[in-house]
Amino acid sequence: MFTGIIEETGRVVAFRPEADAWRLEVAAERIVEGLALGDSVAVDGCCLTVVERADRHVAFDVLEETRRCTHFPGLRPGALVNLERSLSMAGRIGGHFVTGHVDGVGMIEALEPRGRDRYLRVAGPPGGGRHLVPKGSIAIDGISLTLAEVSGDTFAVWLIPHTVASTNVRERGEGDAVNLEFDLLGKYVEKLLGRNSAS
Repeated sequence: MFTGIIEETGRVVAFRPEADAWRLEVAAERIVEGLALGDSVAVDGCCLTVVERADRHVAFDVLEETRRCTHFPGLRPGALVNLERSLSMAGRIGGHFVTGHVDGVGMIEALEPRGRDRYLRVAGPPGGGRHLVPKGSIAIDGISLTLAEVSGDTFAVWLIPHTVASTNVRERGEGDAVNLEFDLLGKYVEKLLGRNSAS
């Protein structure tokens, strides 16, 4: 479980196929402190398990299913990725509950300055709009954000300068793919209501 508050950005060192899975290696600073093999880390909002750890480097195994459900096939060495260690129950929850299970990939339609803030509009996957509620939560590449506009499967959020400076948004642009995780509570409510209406 995560909060969607990004701890730092790391750089992809390598992403290559190996015998049993793809191996993703990331250069990082803060998250490696106290990190152990088997720990969970959200990489651009996708929960991955640490399989290797060295000084300022961490590696993960990535399955084909994970590649299929995320924007990871487009990752290249040097790409900036958002990193967050799993939630400590002794800490504060500053964002919202994020599982690290990506629901689909969206496409950036607009990312532009408006005054001192930035406006980000994303076209989500078909049918994803049923999970979108104005003023509700969404995780974009693992970043906990508040929905400002919703139109079908397309939505927009506002980004404060801190979010831009602290995440990979600063290197994103129109046409880029992003990992999306819709609000967990909303998905459960939809499932329960659907079950009740079917009975």
